[in-house]
Amino acid sequence: MNQIRIGNAPCSWGKLEFEGMKAEQIGYQQMLNELVETGYTGTELGDWGFMPTDPSILDLELRNRNLTMSGAFVPVALKYPDVHKEGESNALKVAHLLASVSKTDDEKPFLVLSDENGSDPVRTQNAGRISSEMAMNNEEWFAFSHGVERIAHAVLMETGLLTVFHHHCAGYVETPDEIGRLMDMTDPGLLGLVFDTGHYMYGSGTNDPQNVLKGLNRFGDRIWYMHFKDCQPEIASKARCEGWEYFKAIEHGVFCELGKGCVDFLSVVSWLQSKGYHGWICVEQDVLPGMGSPRESASRNRKYLSILDL
Repeated sequence: MNQIRIGNAPCSWGKLEFEGMKAEQIGYQQMLNELVETGYTGTELGDWGFMPTDPSILDLELRNRNLTMSGAFVPVALKYPDVHKEGESNALKVAHLLASVSKTDDEKPFLVLSDENGSDPVRTQNAGRISSEMAMNNEEWFAFSHGVERIAHAVLMETGLLTVFHHHCAGYVETPDEIGRLMDMTDPGLLGLVFDTGHYMYGSGTNDPQNVLKGLNRFGDRIWYMHFKDCQPEIASKARCEGWEYFKAIEHGVFCELGKGCVDFLSVVSWLQSKGYHGWICVEQDVLPGMGSPRESASRNRKYLSILDL
């Protein structure tokens, strides 16, 4: 790998993993076509079944567009040990599909593991303003981290793919300290971090532009993959002040187009370049009905990144 590469994801076309949060339904072929037309060279898989699950068909669709599969998001309710086996099975199903369309050893996609975000009412209601009283207890942390390592180990042994954990608002690993605790409790050779700029900003609890850079410095040695997402400060502040739950904040556009929020992407790009980062950046913007055209947003996001020499 000799340069930072830019991809996008189905969620930017409204294909969110949450029930009731999906935009107008478009087919994967239109989504991939528009992704390529707007200047991206990689994609994530999206929800299971959105793209073909037959490896030969998926591989052909990607190759016909000269696209690389960069990863796939897999949520598991990791706090609960009795779902770890099912979560492992689901992760392996996805990982085998990813491995089947991997181009080279240098371009292996990541299994993007996350909590089953939005499933706990307290965490969902208080996303963006989580207090220490809402955190898991020691026993729950042990179960959570054990589940993460179990799944990451199984994925590596069976498919050769690496796993990155996605910190995510409305899940049990949202705040900087929660990310730090999970990283401390897991093997750095087994598990990396996908650093999501928008979720980190909102999950930090303030709109301080320095939040993201502080996070990069804190977790830099675990970051294997990047999600570029922006956070609209006025909406984030209103959501916190008025006690909006997570999905209401999304519906009001808390994650906006790149460059229109409070994430200092110039500093982020400078940090990545200074560290010699040569992996993928996946752009994500949750585009729902009434928020405009996903294709046009994707195009503006790509043009913004080009201004930053990406």
